[in-house]
Amino acid sequence: MSGHALHPHTQLNCVQAIAICTLGLFGPCGWGSETAVNDFQHLGVASCASGVCHGKSGVQGTHTAANLCSPKKEQDVALREYFVWLQCDRHSAAYNRLSSKPGLDIAGKLGIANPQSAKICLDCHADTATGDKAGPKFKRTDGVGCEACHGGAQKWLEVHKNPKTPHSENVRLGMYPSDQPLARAQLCLSCHLGTRDKFATHVIMGAGHPRLSFELEAFTANQPRHYVIDADYIARKGMIAGMNLWVTGQLENAQRYLTLLQTPLLTSSGMIPELAFYDCFGCHHSTDNMRWTRERAGPNINPGTLRLQKQNLVMLQALAAVIAPESLPGLAAGTDQLIRAGQADPTTLRSAAQSLLEKLRSYDSWAVRSYTETDASNVRKMLVRYAADDKTSDFAVAEQVVLGVESLSHSLNDYERRKTALDVLYDKVKSGANFNPAQFADAAKRVQSQF
Repeated sequence: MSGHALHPHTQLNCVQAIAICTLGLFGPCGWGSETAVNDFQHLGVASCASGVCHGKSGVQGTHTAANLCSPKKEQDVALREYFVWLQCDRHSAAYNRLSSKPGLDIAGKLGIANPQSAKICLDCHADTATGDKAGPKFKRTDGVGCEACHGGAQKWLEVHKNPKTPHSENVRLGMYPSDQPLARAQLCLSCHLGTRDKFATHVIMGAGHPRLSFELEAFTANQPRHYVIDADYIARKGMIAGMNLWVTGQLENAQRYLTLLQTPLLTSSGMIPELAFYDCFGCHHSTDNMRWTRERAGPNINPGTLRLQKQNLVMLQALAAVIAPESLPGLAAGTDQLIRAGQADPTTLRSAAQSLLEKLRSYDSWAVRSYTETDASNVRKMLVRYAADDKTSDFAVAEQVVLGVESLSHSLNDYERRKTALDVLYDKVKSGANFNPAQFADAAKRVQSQF
């Protein structure tokens, strides 16, 4: 994975905190094991913030925010991870965000008296350890702290202090393997998309909660990273290429979405389907900004109808066009079938979602295959080509294109040379409500040769 700071426009809303969906490293989402990360006691952020561990003294207040948020190599670890999390990572502010004016406004509209004690809010805005799983130094007010992502430290904290302890031993004792792309994607998506037990419904977003969006490689860097990928990191945990991180994120996001479509969430709001599964900006835009065309909507999708989200599926189509062109027709047909099923009834939709999910699971090897620089470059070109050909006309799809182009540019180590062209694309995805598909396609045509 590349060590980079992403374009300022990729500082997307990451306030939605990470909670854990502990799943198999290379298997489908295991709904029954979401709380396994809490099997061991959470000892609290203070247990990690010692000056000889991850809270080296003299760091706080002696560095600018820019320097602090880019950990420097000091020993095998930077030693100041606690301060990076505290001062720069939005996860540390997740709990306090609930008592902000926007948080209280949302809670009020939902009839929640105190969002800092409501499970519907705490599920993603705080570490969820409770009862005897909350150690003496554990504080829910810390928000999404160390163990919300790394697992309860009861069994591994002591051996973790020894730099000679292999990472595999920490994992054996309960540390969550967030260094692995799929495990990381599953963990992040448990809040940034949801599970059947916690999900940002249309009601919640209607009350003012931000729209959820996620791209694994970009969001990983934007936390920001509190670790340094260098020789000793690679020796302990291995090297994950940025291309693999991007592919893994797209696959897992699409598979989780298709899985959630088959849960009771789809009809939990009554006769009307759960609108959070559908494209927000298919409806939420000015009537003066007409976007519908037959080509953009897809086969047999009429004007004024709801359209399911398809951003990750389109990204996978662009990937397939480069690395597995024989699979592209089936993937495109499955996507079109899903969108049409979203206009029908729950039974038809669930059947289409399951069919497409099975197809995507047959592509799991895409996440772990070896990619050359030429592969990454060609996928980036294909993303821009899709944009130029107006195949990314929904805002969420265009957003994923831009994030993907940037992530792959960093992976290819040529971000600075592509930044001007990337700025042109970012300018067209500043606002979902004001997004203009034709202008985005035109911008992509103008910069296509620069990728």
